Amino acid sequence: MSHPTEPLVQMLQFYSTADYPCSYLSDQQARSEVAAPAHLIDTAIYSRLIEQGFRRSGLFTYRPKCRSCQACLPIRVDTARFKPGRNHRRVIRQHQDLTTTVMPLRWVPEHYQLYYRYQKARHAGAGMDEDTEKQYSQFLLTSGVESRLVEFRAPDGGVQMVALIDVLEHGLSAVYTFFDPDATGSLGTYGVLWQIQQCQRLGLPWLYLGYWIQESRKMAYKSRFRPWQIYRDGQWHEPVSPLTL
Repeated sequence: MSHPTEPLVQMLQFYSTADYPCSYLSDQQARSEVAAPAHLIDTAIYSRLIEQGFRRSGLFTYRPKCRSCQACLPIRVDTARFKPGRNHRRVIRQHQDLTTTVMPLRWVPEHYQLYYRYQKARHAGAGMDEDTEKQYSQFLLTSGVESRLVEFRAPDGGVQMVALIDVLEHGLSAVYTFFDPDATGSLGTYGVLWQIQQCQRLGLPWLYLGYWIQESRKMAYKSRFRPWQIYRDGQWHEPVSPLTL
């Protein structure tokens, strides 16, 4: 895997982490390539990096560089060509009464409480269900690029979902979304559809959804927003079907 060579990112250095247990495939060891120093990575530079398979978590910008596995594939939705299917339209109707507010990154106690409930219900034992307020802030509220929180509230005023997005030069990046684990409907799908609609409204051609693993059931939803592309061998490709990867 080659390093990015655009002039904007030539000032960065890239290093590989030590091996660590993979979060998605239990029988694999993972390793990441990290871009540094973090304080140089602004919106313009990160816009170049995400086009080459990088993602960020707080101020940590990385992409997979595993020794014996290439299962993690960056995926992005072609928002200009996306048209909601029947199931998508049903999900939009289910949640059309939600009120959406876009805000800068900031501490909101109600958000943290929802995040904590979500992690306990959906990812118990994975580590993030034990995140402290400081860890939450470092993960979700620390960014060197143009980022926003998107808050979705029910008619009764309660927060149903929060999405963290990055606003980049040629798209939006879905960094992380958490929602009420007891809510009915398909809030996660609705969050992606809302972000696609925002891309279309802003004239941004891509919605970056992070990494997709064909063998992972947790990531299957990412391939349900067609047309989409995956990044492999230094280029973005639009597969005919997942079976052609």
